[in-house]
Amino acid sequence: MKEVGSIPGPQPERGTASRWFAASYGLISRFCRTSPIGAVAAGFLAFLVLVAVFANVISPNDPLETFPSFFRKGPSLERPLGNDHLGRDVLSRIIVGARTSLYVAILAVSVSKLIGFSWGILTGYTGGKFDLISQRFLDILMSFPGIILAMLLLVGVGSGLYTVIAAIAITGVAGTTRVIRSVTLSVREMEYVEAARALGASPLRIMFVHITPQCIAPLMVIASVSLGGAIFAEAALSFLGLGIPPPNPSLGNMLGGVLGDAFKPPWWLVLFPGMTITITILAFNIFGDGLRDHLDPRLRGRLH
Repeated sequence: MKEVGSIPGPQPERGTASRWFAASYGLISRFCRTSPIGAVAAGFLAFLVLVAVFANVISPNDPLETFPSFFRKGPSLERPLGNDHLGRDVLSRIIVGARTSLYVAILAVSVSKLIGFSWGILTGYTGGKFDLISQRFLDILMSFPGIILAMLLLVGVGSGLYTVIAAIAITGVAGTTRVIRSVTLSVREMEYVEAARALGASPLRIMFVHITPQCIAPLMVIASVSLGGAIFAEAALSFLGLGIPPPNPSLGNMLGGVLGDAFKPPWWLVLFPGMTITITILAFNIFGDGLRDHLDPRLRGRLH
């Protein structure tokens, strides 16, 4: 006779948190194996995001406070990256300026990709006159260089944080729409989509359930690369005096204000903000390339 304690019962399932952690660890480790350089870029970007989030705690000085005694003084032990033409700490302004530039880039890319993603799926699946009119409108939008179009919008509306975000977002809609539309055109002809249509599924259900998941991977790659372009666009607009208005620091207006103040500014006022912009854009581009290789099923077997 078996004891009561020996009766096998249902085994306890692993918690949701532990399963999520195991899945996340597996994805991260596989990404590190397939793209080591992309993993280094992702680590740098994660560090940059942490610096931006805790900028007020990390920055050694107030980025807006002027110190006449440090007027145009170069790098020193007390202030490793030197001081600007008003005696403000360059390191503190880069830390806070990176937060501003990242905030603008992330919000602008999120808005533009959401609009372009929805528009691309809708126009690609619907087709007909709506697709024809949409493509002609996108041709007009893409005929303007991105920076020129953003400048025209800012000149008409006026500079400001959310105006810059809107201008950068509008310039990124057309490219995303074209890419997602091309993916939608290929997916809608697949057999499982034809089967869903034959079973009476509505066009809205087909777009949400069957086509949208196939467009997520290209959207992630486009968004990761576009973040670097958005940072460059914000820096260019601020450099030209149409971006984030002073005295709030951003990586672009730090360079623009210096060059507007003097024809030949001190080297540290150009080198350190410029290096921050360059390394950040490079990291986003490398991360986007690694993410593309990681998500491409044709390369997955060769890269493992």
